[in-house]
Amino acid sequence: MTLDPHAVRLASTPAEVEAALALRYRVFVAELGGGGDGVDHAAGRESDRFDAVARHLNVWLSDRLVATTRLIDSRGAALAGGFYSAGEFDLSPLVGSGRRLLELGRTCLDPDQRGGAAMFHLWNGLADLVLAEGIEILFGVASFHGTDLATIAEPLAWLHHHHLAPVPLRVRALGPGARAMDLLPTDRIDRRAAMLATPALIKAYLRLGGVVGEGAWVDRAFNTTDVCLIVDTARMNDRARAIYTRGLPG
Repeated sequence: MTLDPHAVRLASTPAEVEAALALRYRVFVAELGGGGDGVDHAAGRESDRFDAVARHLNVWLSDRLVATTRLIDSRGAALAGGFYSAGEFDLSPLVGSGRRLLELGRTCLDPDQRGGAAMFHLWNGLADLVLAEGIEILFGVASFHGTDLATIAEPLAWLHHHHLAPVPLRVRALGPGARAMDLLPTDRIDRRAAMLATPALIKAYLRLGGVVGEGAWVDRAFNTTDVCLIVDTARMNDRARAIYTRGLPG
């Protein structure tokens, strides 16, 4: 039997955190053209103030980091003055629910690992952590590349019409970056084309029964259009729960 060379673990040393920040730089800055105050081109790292209160879940292939995601719980958010997503969305429906929250963000994979096992292992590690800690609401910002809404009108409208969060969980985009998502009526949306244009991370949330907040947020510094995804673990159906507990394929 061939042993799987992947290892999933929370970063436990400064070097492991730095590896995550370097991978984020390669993906979000060098590949996708992102920027902002937290970009250090000389050091090749992308960071912000939330990294100091977050945990970093990493997937290693031998000694190479191939996937990472950042986790912020309610305690970390309190230390930072709020969740990262609160800069784009009104999170009061979630924060006021009294339920155990975990924010997922800055998720990225090494380019040559996309479509392979890295995402599967990352999600398995996340599912184990969420179940062990009794997390009830998993949420976070997920992004479409680019800020021209006309090019992503179909997937945005599909998400709005078919996956909008119920009112008790319906966060809303706020501030000058907020944009409507219902850019097309349902009869003008090609479902297959919409799903093909939807990033893998968003589709992973949807397979778990995830829903989206109302409105998107245009992040010009990162060259993305963001939606807020929410998974209520108590409301998963049997099929979604089975996927959740065994992990999602990449």
